[in-house]
Amino acid sequence: MSVLRSIYLALAVWGAVHPMVWFVIHMRDTGTGLSGVVDAWYVNAATTGLTWDLVISAFALTLWVLAETWVRKNWLALLAIPATFCIGVSCGLPLYLFLRSAPVR
Repeated sequence: MSVLRSIYLALAVWGAVHPMVWFVIHMRDTGTGLSGVVDAWYVNAATTGLTWDLVISAFALTLWVLAETWVRKNWLALLAIPATFCIGVSCGLPLYLFLRSAPVR
């Protein structure tokens, strides 16, 4: 595996774990569960703006993944879509770059 692919994979893992740690801490501290995390995304204008920034980025990434997957027939790369919406762009984007940069067979 190339150094670049290793970096993409490390970023995907980091992007999956690090944000989740903060979400779990928030859920533990507030006792509100996942709905409390979602409510916190809209607590003020700054967090609402950041939330929308990530939502728009997630949709743009999804469109890119779908378009390139259709052309490249790299169906495994579609895993980046659920990773993006279930975990976040911080995991989905580097995961897609990791999957996309695999050697061509």
